[in-house]
Formats: sequence, structure tokens, C-alpha cells
Amino acid sequence: MHKNKIARSVGLALLAAAMLAGCGEKGVAEAPGQMPPTSVEVVTLHTGPLQLTTELTGRTAPLRVAEVRPQVNGIVLKRLFTEGSDVKAGDLLYQIDPSLYEAELASARANVAKAQANERTAQLKAKRYESLLKVKSISRQDYDDALASWKQTQAEVMAAKAAQRTAEINLGYTRITAPISGRIGTSAVTEGALVTAQQASALTTIQQLDPMYVDVRQSTADLLRLKRQVAAGKLSAGQSDDARVSFQLEDGSRYGESGELQFSDVSVDETTGMVALRVIVPNPDQLLLPGMFMRATLKEGERSQGLLVPQTAVTRTPNGGANVMVVTADNKVELRDIQISRIIGSNWVVESGLKAGERVIVAGLQKVRPGADVAPSEQPVQAQVAPANK
Repeated sequence: MHKNKIARSVGLALLAAAMLAGCGEKGVAEAPGQMPPTSVEVVTLHTGPLQLTTELTGRTAPLRVAEVRPQVNGIVLKRLFTEGSDVKAGDLLYQIDPSLYEAELASARANVAKAQANERTAQLKAKRYESLLKVKSISRQDYDDALASWKQTQAEVMAAKAAQRTAEINLGYTRITAPISGRIGTSAVTEGALVTAQQASALTTIQQLDPMYVDVRQSTADLLRLKRQVAAGKLSAGQSDDARVSFQLEDGSRYGESGELQFSDVSVDETTGMVALRVIVPNPDQLLLPGMFMRATLKEGERSQGLLVPQTAVTRTPNGGANVMVVTADNKVELRDIQISRIIGSNWVVESGLKAGERVIVAGLQKVRPGADVAPSEQPVQAQVAPANK
């Protein structure tokens, strides 16, 4: 009986000890302590060569434009081209009635012959008087008069030949030819129309479409920014092929030919604050027509140590600034104000505020605050969008 009491007491004691141990463990588990670090995804920044481009809009323009006008009066006898076709320089376009000008040329030639005959007579007379003067058979005055008459007839011959040349030119103007090669437009006149020299309205227009110009415009603010970056050494001019320009058509498709920047205008449009840039682009298939809208991508230069930050890491401030959450070496969150300039692919170009090797948070931003401890994990490479200039 006594043994049973002892055994029962020992069992109760063990049960009580177990309960006290359980309560102690529970108390320890429920005791307040530090929260585990928040898991976030980060990207480590790296520098590298960065080709900067800019996209501008513009419209196409023909390389050369010639408005065809008559240079003599007359009736159009023939139109010798098909509207909308390609013509070559020197091709006959219109034939004006040449009858009047042929008669004027014949008259001019007759006047030349008459003047030459008079000149020959005056020449012989002057030479004869020269011989007589030597033997004192005539006075010096008579010889001087004969010599002057000869020189006068020489001038008349020259004037008659000039009139003949004018008549030949006017007769040639009755054949209106193409001044340049290109695509010819509609004709403003038909056979039987009366045209006049130097009239205001053109008979037709020829435009050279291969190659063509693309006139684009750039703001003076961008132009000044580029000049400052080049002067500060942030941008290098690069190779000579940096003048190459790529294009997109109105439907968004890429144009197969690249252009070359020709020049930048020396004046600024006061109403828009823009500077005109002219690009020349091949048009072998005649796909481009004057006045078409195009998007041009120009190379600005190369930044040898460019730094990109993912767009998902950047937060905009109410005043228009930008900041990112940076994970420090001891895995604490730091709010960092940065300066960014443009988007390349899915990234911002960093101007200041970050440097290579720093880690920025790209996922989990809503769960952290400055000064918090985090457990960073590097974002997989395949989840990052590779930089691409657009």
C-alpha cells in the first residue's frame, strides 16, 4: 500500500514537470522577438558601353524639284510624255509651234549676210584709201572716214550674229525638255493651249525621288544637352558610321534602307524652338513618296561607362523626381534619390545617384521601408530584360 502511494506521487511529479516544461516552451515561443528579414529580389548594377539614340519625326521631300515653264510664247502642238512616268534629263516634253521663230531665225541669218557684205565693201575701200594716202592722192580725212566706216560695219556684223544667236535660242525654246531626271506629275496644259514666256503657273513638275530627303526636327534643349555631354566627356562621337539613320514607316514597319545625316540648320524656328535636320535616304523601289510621315532613329553617341537601372526598381516622387531602394552591404534598405534621363528597353539610363555593384530592389518594394532588414535574392538573369536601344 505504501509502495503504491510512492509510485503515484512520483507519477504526479513527472506529469507536473512535463506540464511545466510544456508551458515554458510555449512561453518562450510566444515571447515577443525580432521579425525575420523580409525577402526581396534585387538586381546588381553593372556599367558597360551604351549606344544612345533618339527618335525624331519628319516627312519626306524630293531630292530635287523642277517646275517646267515655257520661255517663249506660242501654241502647244504636242505633249510627249505620260503623266506619272519617269523621265530623263533632256527628254522632250512639249513642242510649241516653231513657225514664227523659224521665220525670225531666217531673217536674222539674212541680216548677218547683209552686214558681212557691207563689211567686205568697207574693208576694201579702207585698204584702197590706205594705198592712196601713201602717195598723197587723198587727204588724211578721207582715209580716216573710210577706216571708221569699216570698223562700223564690223560692229554691225557682230550685232547681226548676236541677233541670229538669239533667234536660234528662241527656236530651241519651242522644244521644252526635262531639266532633271525623275517622276513627272500631271500636265497643266494640253495640245492647243496658248503659253507665254515666264508665266506664273508651271506646265508640269518633275521630282527626283531616288534618293530622297527626310526632314526631321530636334529641340534646342536636346541639342544643348548633347553638346554639354560631349564636352563633359560623358558621350563620345564614335565612328563615322554614327551618321547612319534608321527609319520606321507610317504603318510601324521598318524601312529597309538606312539614311545619312547631311546637315543641321544654322537657325532655330522661333515659334517652335526646333532645329531642322536633313537626312538623305535611298529610295530604289520608289516606296517613299514626297510628304510621307516617318520616324527616324539617330545615333547620339556612345557612353563608355553607361549605367542602367530596371524600370521596376524606380519610383516617382510627387515633385517629379525618382528614387530607388538600395540594399546595403549589411542587408539593410536605403532610400536613394537618383537622376535618370531616358528609357532604353525596360531600363532607365542613370545620370547620378547610383554606381556599379550596388543592389537595387526590383520585387517586394511594397513590403519594405528604409532601414529595414531584408533577405535579398538576385533576380534570375532570364527574368531581366536585356537593354535594347529604341
